[in-house]
Amino acid sequence: MPPPDTPPAPNAPPDPPPAATAAATANSTVTQTQKTCSVVVSLTPERQRETWAKKAEFLLAVVGFAVDLGNVWRFPYICYQNGGGAFLIPYCVMLLFGGLPLFFMELALGQYHRCGCLTLWKRICPALKGVGYAICMIDIYMGMYYNTIIGWAVYYLIASLASINSELPWTSCNNPWNTPLCTPVTNPQQNPNGTTPAKEFFERNVLEQQRSNGLDDMGPIKPSLALCVVGVFVLVYFSLWKGVRSTGKVVWVTALAPYVVLLILLARGVTLPGATEGIRYYLTPEWHKLLNSKVWIDAASQIFFSLGPGFGTLLALSSYNKFNNNCYRDALITSSINCLTSFLAGFVIFSVLGYMAHVQNKSIEEVGLEGPGLVFIVYPEAIATMTGSVFWAIIFFLMLITLGLDSTFGGLEAVTTALCDEYPRVLGRHRELFVAFLCLFIYICALPTTTYGGVYLVDLLNVYGPGLAILFVVFAEAAGVCWVYGVDRFSEDVRSMLGHTPGWFWRACWSYISPVFLLVLFVFSVLAHEEMLGGEYTYPSWSITVGWVMTGTTVSCIPLYILYKLLITPGSLKNRIRTITQPEETTIPPVDPSLCNL
Repeated sequence: MPPPDTPPAPNAPPDPPPAATAAATANSTVTQTQKTCSVVVSLTPERQRETWAKKAEFLLAVVGFAVDLGNVWRFPYICYQNGGGAFLIPYCVMLLFGGLPLFFMELALGQYHRCGCLTLWKRICPALKGVGYAICMIDIYMGMYYNTIIGWAVYYLIASLASINSELPWTSCNNPWNTPLCTPVTNPQQNPNGTTPAKEFFERNVLEQQRSNGLDDMGPIKPSLALCVVGVFVLVYFSLWKGVRSTGKVVWVTALAPYVVLLILLARGVTLPGATEGIRYYLTPEWHKLLNSKVWIDAASQIFFSLGPGFGTLLALSSYNKFNNNCYRDALITSSINCLTSFLAGFVIFSVLGYMAHVQNKSIEEVGLEGPGLVFIVYPEAIATMTGSVFWAIIFFLMLITLGLDSTFGGLEAVTTALCDEYPRVLGRHRELFVAFLCLFIYICALPTTTYGGVYLVDLLNVYGPGLAILFVVFAEAAGVCWVYGVDRFSEDVRSMLGHTPGWFWRACWSYISPVFLLVLFVFSVLAHEEMLGGEYTYPSWSITVGWVMTGTTVSCIPLYILYKLLITPGSLKNRIRTITQPEETTIPPVDPSLCNL
């Protein structure tokens, strides 16, 4: 480099004056901005994408989706079954290394690419677009049974409202549906072979299982239950039909109401006799159980299904965020709220289980149940013995309905966003009609679950619909993003939104830990699939075959689409593979609109 006082070369042009340099730089910037704007305009779809009216609406929508019925009926049971307070150690470990990285990954993907689970893959790895179709199938399967469970809660709510001037219908054994074996829970000389009024109300009045012989003969549709499910779908439709404009208003009720009710129920529960013993049983650590691999698998499974990556909902909800929204902070906040809600629900449930054990003079193991039996039999039993039982029943079932609603319309929002983004002219312009058709289609598919033997179909769909397939689908999603698209490229996308690159912890989880976490969880779940059905009913062999067909139709979307892309792509096999694993489209970060008017 010549020293500062070296004269310019004889043929070198003179340095332009500072003003000219500044003007040239400004003109260059304007030209480049105009080029960028023209590219953005040329790639911008005709329908401008909506954004959330308020940041709080997005957070409430994510919390509402993640916090569902499983937080109330599964986490407390899993916790006390796997070591009480000691279970929180594997639970937190699995949250940090498995659930949270996947949760953050999906929020960042949706926000950066601003599209649903189908169009997304054109910008990551076109060969894996089958993952998006698999997610849509999983959400449809889930809608076929999850809304029926909410319909049960609606049935209970109507029965509770009809009992305002009398007693709850599951309080006594003096009802037409009761059997000679019915014994009130407060009877000091209970028949060891007897059943409780709440159990008979659920099985013989709500479901009317006695009129079915299982899946071999499920019987006709129960009209009252089918009407309850219609009511659920109507609420879902009006939550989704206008997109985030309608969803953002609904979540203020469906996401916040459960917390109000949980706190009210907690305040009531801890004052009941025996509540202290129930909470002590819930939290007392059994450290030796940490040596059991099943405890760690249960913790991983609970975290995964609680946070809900892979259902496409997080992608859809975050796709309506502004580009520079801090999705990292959102992931930490919403996942923490979800886990704390599960922990809070444990206090609500076990304070009442302790009370029931006290009333019946039993141990808590004999009282407690997992799943629907906990919230449709055991908890209503306890409510029936309280002063002001009708009031407690009304608010409890309102809580169950709101917990279920925002989770179910979260899943259907994933399907709606995916298909409307993929087919903007055919479906995107007619969102209201498309959502109506989708709800009607899923309702028709759900009608068999409202038959007298529908409860067996609900369990089958729960396990073989999303239960097994979702684990493999999310593994394929994580592998596509982290191994094919690449952690470095994904981290650069996150940096363009947040202004900083994700740290080594997140990169290590995305590269190695989270995909392995999912693969191990999938293998163990497949090995234990029959245990997931549970219950006293023995499922016929043909139904298990049908279940595996459901799982297979979902999982097969991924390899079939890869094969399809290979066949339609020209060139040698090596070039085809290279082509279908490289992004077809590039997401261009938004430009300040004011600059485009220069």
